[in-house]
Amino acid sequence: MDCIAFFPQIFFNSRALYCSPNFAGLCRNKPWKYSCWALGSSGDFSDEGSFKIEEKLNGSSFDAFIDSSSASFETLDAEITPEIADFFVSDAEGDPDCPSAGYSPIEQALAALRQGKFVIVVDENEDVEGNLVMAASYVSSKAVAFMIKHGSGIVSAGMKEEDLERLNLPLMSPEKEDDSSAPSFTITVDAKVGTSTGVSASDRAKTCLALSSPNSRAEDFNKPGHVFPLKYRNGGVLRRCGHTEASVDLLMLAGLQPVSVLSAIVDKEDGSMASMANLRKMALDHSIPIISITDLIRYRRKREKLVERTAISRLPTKWGLFQAYCYRSKLDGMEHIAIVKGDIGNGQDVLVRVHSECLTGDIFGSRRCDCGNQLDLAMQLIEKAGRGVIVYLRGHEGRGIGLGHKLQAYNLQDEGHDTVEANLELGFAADARDYGIGAQILRDIGIRTMRLMTNNPAKFTGLKGYGLAVVGRVPVLTPITEENKRYLEAKRIKMGHIYGSDLQPSLPEPLIKPSIDDKPEPRHLI
Repeated sequence: MDCIAFFPQIFFNSRALYCSPNFAGLCRNKPWKYSCWALGSSGDFSDEGSFKIEEKLNGSSFDAFIDSSSASFETLDAEITPEIADFFVSDAEGDPDCPSAGYSPIEQALAALRQGKFVIVVDENEDVEGNLVMAASYVSSKAVAFMIKHGSGIVSAGMKEEDLERLNLPLMSPEKEDDSSAPSFTITVDAKVGTSTGVSASDRAKTCLALSSPNSRAEDFNKPGHVFPLKYRNGGVLRRCGHTEASVDLLMLAGLQPVSVLSAIVDKEDGSMASMANLRKMALDHSIPIISITDLIRYRRKREKLVERTAISRLPTKWGLFQAYCYRSKLDGMEHIAIVKGDIGNGQDVLVRVHSECLTGDIFGSRRCDCGNQLDLAMQLIEKAGRGVIVYLRGHEGRGIGLGHKLQAYNLQDEGHDTVEANLELGFAADARDYGIGAQILRDIGIRTMRLMTNNPAKFTGLKGYGLAVVGRVPVLTPITEENKRYLEAKRIKMGHIYGSDLQPSLPEPLIKPSIDDKPEPRHLI
């Protein structure tokens, strides 16, 4: 654990928020200070009879806090609970440069490619598929023989559009060019010079070398042939999560000619696609780096600017006066908005909420979720603090499945599925959101360290690795109702959301200021 913090029991009312250098801690052997206290009525917690807390597995029962009559949009109180070490995971976890479990770092794969070696690239989005990949400019007959032995027998070459046009290699099925679910094959080729039938490992290696040469011309190839060029989609894995795009992206990151050689790896016994276990065994047996396309996407997102600021405007709201920043994604054209309060200054210790779009909750006040209430509370807290940012990420409906699918998920929930089961039943991940765009927006605004308003640890890990540091977590606790109880409970149990209770029966003074001398009993939110 690189960062450990111990906080005293702290509560605050949404009417005011103040911060003071009263907390002493240690992060990576560097001292830092931080504390919060609240100014306002403490009567909300003074009635010991108001709460009946029943201890249950993994946290307190939601039954104790249900307020079935609470309105969807009202003045809400929040609780700052003690920071817990379990929430602040290691610096490695969530960092785009840190590989997923069982995979090699992207940098290791790039080093192997520069040395003319193989890399195994795995796509786990649907069925597991692994491809052997190497630079076409380094290919040899021995390398092609290895691919034929362990692969499907089909040797392909990933190429950019301009190179395909230069060599006059049209698509086999132009009508399917916009179908991102399938690779885009061109007419097959053989090199004319130095080959015989074109099918041998030696002949196919010479064809791949010719394809990689910037001096090759269309008349240097016979068509059809035995090597299958594939069209790389501009934007690479950030536009299409495919092996063609991954292979060419890797070569460009390695500083090599952007023409790859790749072949799908199959089971040597029955010819089916190789399992994850077999792929890892092959990587181990032959000392080949094995990477996931998901890790490559994260790696690129960290290094490339994917958003552009298009407008800034004064925005008076019912909570107060803010500045609205509009950003457009360079990947899909989606527009996102950041609501900024006060002077961000050096970007240190800024109150931040990264909010996923929820039309039904944010606009129509749906009581199925707590989204609208959380947004309302976040706006209040930032207004009272006088300084902070809310990043509103569009395209996150239903944790990334879209509005229509979210409504279908509602129907499944009415039939007995919980929110996680419903997404899975529709063929989606439990949570398909990515916070890389949000991280880049925060960086552009000038944020460097933040107190993140969230109940979701995934947002903490999702923002790491972009030059951002989370120095504190502010829970966003809103009324639990009969309508949203099951939804919140599923997120708590299955997705690790924190809806802890650490409720104090009374707060004796309107001004509550923690002392670092206070030593409360250890408590756990979940």
